[in-house]
Amino acid sequence: MPDVLTERHDHVLLVTLNRPERMNSIGGTLLRELSEALTEAELDREIRVVLLTGAGRGFCSGLDLKEVAARGAGVGSGAALPSIADTPPLLMRRLDTPILCAMNGPAAGYGMDLALGCDLLLVSDRARFVPPIRRGVLPESGGTWLLPRLVGWQKACEIALLGRELEAAEIERLGLANRVVPHDRLMDEAMDWARTIAGSPPLAVAATKRSMRFGLDATFEANAAHVMAELMQLFQSADFAEGLASFLEKRPPRFEGR
Repeated sequence: MPDVLTERHDHVLLVTLNRPERMNSIGGTLLRELSEALTEAELDREIRVVLLTGAGRGFCSGLDLKEVAARGAGVGSGAALPSIADTPPLLMRRLDTPILCAMNGPAAGYGMDLALGCDLLLVSDRARFVPPIRRGVLPESGGTWLLPRLVGWQKACEIALLGRELEAAEIERLGLANRVVPHDRLMDEAMDWARTIAGSPPLAVAATKRSMRFGLDATFEANAAHVMAELMQLFQSADFAEGLASFLEKRPPRFEGR
């Protein structure tokens, strides 16, 4: 079986981390297959939303420490770090396709960063975050960039440095997730959200995500100029014309991403 499963549901690509016997830990070919799935989604105009989840009872337990120990690679050796180019965390920052995470269970280390790096996050009431500090590493896959932006400096330091597990209710209280959902309803709720986004005009969705992403590192004035350029393009789209026509004709719109 592949380490990552993909399944199309109309305009939604369901991507499932598929190493349930290892709590979907980062090992085997998982990273490569996940990168391929994300790239496929971005290049396929029929895919409008990625829905990311994990198989079994966990979302992603982080680096497969058993696999690392078995290889002995880099452990205590000061080995050079591998390149992170085109790995999932960086790809996710570049994608204009929205990524919704249905976090079905514990997420530790890399898995926590992976969940936080998604655009929308629904969390099972059985899920929890496990920061990696007690394994002698740092949040290396986006966590050190994401956490201060999501919760502020002091709270980010509390989460990352104390390394305490965060239960689902605390994740929601801190604003690290959009919503906590009863476990048995998680995938239904996530698919409802995904289909709602997929039913929106794809060009406008992509432009909105892109503008907010660029805005994180831009001045207000620079972001405003970027937004106006995006808007001028959207005004010329068939989807904009369809949005107007459907409003005037009092019917549901049919967006095609043109």
